[in-house]
Amino acid sequence: MRIAICGIAGRMGRAILSVAVEKGHTLSQALDAEQCPLLGQDAGSMISKKLDVEIESLKNATLNADVVIDFSAPPATEILLQKALERKIPVVIGTTGFSDTQKEKIQHAAGTIPIVFSPNMSVGVNLLFKLTQLAASVLQDGYDVEIFEAHHRLKKDSPSGTAKKLIDIVMETRKDLHAAKLMHGREGIIGQRSNNEIGVMVMRGGDIVGEHTVYFIANGERVELTHRATSRDNFARGAVMAAEFVANKRDGLYTMFDVLGL
Repeated sequence: MRIAICGIAGRMGRAILSVAVEKGHTLSQALDAEQCPLLGQDAGSMISKKLDVEIESLKNATLNADVVIDFSAPPATEILLQKALERKIPVVIGTTGFSDTQKEKIQHAAGTIPIVFSPNMSVGVNLLFKLTQLAASVLQDGYDVEIFEAHHRLKKDSPSGTAKKLIDIVMETRKDLHAAKLMHGREGIIGQRSNNEIGVMVMRGGDIVGEHTVYFIANGERVELTHRATSRDNFARGAVMAAEFVANKRDGLYTMFDVLGL
């Protein structure tokens, strides 16, 4: 396929480029922000290859691809979506940190073009999503839920999009937690834990690629579901797999569950 990558100069953009080329796809466009210091350079230089595709500003670009993979920032995704709608090009969105209004815009765009939208493209993490759903359907009364996530020190949003997805899964699956209060850390004399809360703990430091754990804690036992990423290649492979999936789909909003057949 002819793939365009938005946010190509970032960690995930580079990893996706490497995987896409390895799998025999063609980079048709390399997109990033106007202030990106690599604008005008051959995108292939980031993976020590000559691709003859210059990194260009998203704002000034006209999309030319079979599918676009987006790992940028919410404002950039909004611009990208408008351009994709104009050319009817499928999009894979792995960007996180969207507001509810921005999510509604993605949902609306999916009425015209096919979109895979997931806070995490890793096959392992999506299995974690499924296992969390299963565990939450079984471990209900008497089981407190806590969620922990850790990422590198440069990550801008908190909690991670993956952690938010895990929270949503628990709240949707557990009737008693539909309206649970999210406790983002605890400090001081706050009293005993209530039955209507989900604890959310966040760590930031160093070069942690990503770690997520969902705890189901009862008197006498604890169930822990954990995924640890040690390389961005897992996410990149999932993103390219999503691009291969969505390229010939009809309009609609898809998730990695659709891509993986879960």
